[in-house]
Amino acid sequence: MSSRDSFSYLIAVGFMLFALFFGAGNLIFPVQLGQLAGENVFSANLGFLITGVGLPVLGILALAFSGKSDLESLAGRVNPLYAVFFTVALYLTIGPLFAIPRTNTVSYEIGIAPFVSNQASHIPLVIYTVIFFGLTLYFSLKSSKIVDIVGKMLTPILLIVIAILIIAAFVNPIGAIQEPTETYLTNSFFKGFQDGYNTMDALAAFVFGIIVINIMKERGARTKKEIMISTGKVALIAGVLLGAIYSSLAFLGATSVDGLGILDNGGAVLAAASQHFFGWYGKVILAVIVIAACLTTSIGLITSCATYFAKLIPALSYKKWAVIFTLFSAVISNFGLNTIISFSIPVLVLLYPLAMCLMVLTFLHPLFKGRKEVYQVSILFTFILSVNDGLNAAGVKIAAINDLFTSVLPLYTVGLGWIVPAIVGGVIGFLISIIKHGSLSAEPIEE
Repeated sequence: MSSRDSFSYLIAVGFMLFALFFGAGNLIFPVQLGQLAGENVFSANLGFLITGVGLPVLGILALAFSGKSDLESLAGRVNPLYAVFFTVALYLTIGPLFAIPRTNTVSYEIGIAPFVSNQASHIPLVIYTVIFFGLTLYFSLKSSKIVDIVGKMLTPILLIVIAILIIAAFVNPIGAIQEPTETYLTNSFFKGFQDGYNTMDALAAFVFGIIVINIMKERGARTKKEIMISTGKVALIAGVLLGAIYSSLAFLGATSVDGLGILDNGGAVLAAASQHFFGWYGKVILAVIVIAACLTTSIGLITSCATYFAKLIPALSYKKWAVIFTLFSAVISNFGLNTIISFSIPVLVLLYPLAMCLMVLTFLHPLFKGRKEVYQVSILFTFILSVNDGLNAAGVKIAAINDLFTSVLPLYTVGLGWIVPAIVGGVIGFLISIIKHGSLSAEPIEE
């Protein structure tokens, strides 16, 4: 057995990947889902696991299978301009627009807000934001080692604290599971499926996957098969951890309504549940761990985004990009957690189908001989549906278009209307390629 395939090493890398994925949203959204889904928590959680766990694992495997070195080169199979658009949109989404501000607001909601007497005042959030992003920028500019050190120390401790909370919820539930809210009365599986978008992990997988693949290469993996097997084992370890914690947190949320009521967001639920089980000390311990974990995530995301944009636009240095993204994230975070979540949903509804389509096409790449037309038309049709779904999520609904798509597209009403157009687009692209090149003869597969 090679060193890269040793059990202890795979476990270590799997925990590292889990730590990369497990950020602010991974704590709050499963709990909120449990609260709202109530008696339908099982089906809703199943849908959540598909997009919150299954897609990130597939995203990492797709990168390993493609043999590409980064997301932009993978998306370049569609078109160079599209590659830049998709990569920039993805980095901004998991970076300064939503994910980075969310680390600040989630840590504030869980760690600071429970101790603030005047909940209506925005001053405590502003003060906390200055401190939080001041530390983020300092460590992003001065040293990357602090991320590794703090991450390795905090991840096991965070897991232990969450495990204690979860065990308490199973042994002595806050209350009985209540009836589902209106949004989860029907199609709870598909509602949970879309809720999984909020973790942003399927998008982050295109970034984190490269880290894991490079580690496997450094440990001696050379062939695509070796990289796929090693990376797959690591992704599975991280996926199992994520799935177990998501399911447990969803149960915690579902059993909390009887005693806590339905709260504004998952951060408030976690804070209240911690206080319920362990009193004031529980709030303090959870606050310290979550703040530190979110700070580590924030530093890592600032570093990743600044590195990519410094490569994309070298006229601005890494340090300047880090300052820009930190300041921008600080401003956005003061709109509050609920506002950030509400604004992120339309963007995620737009990007997720494009990411899923790219994953599937990557795995099917050898089947259609890497013909660009298949990528282009399939992504184009998916993009059209995704834009419309994004507008719907933003409250901009065009009745005539929605009526048409509802009547002709399966699964459109549950947010999956893009699937059939993506398939049809792939077939049309394949036919265009045959006509264009005049035969069924295989074109060179892009490597």
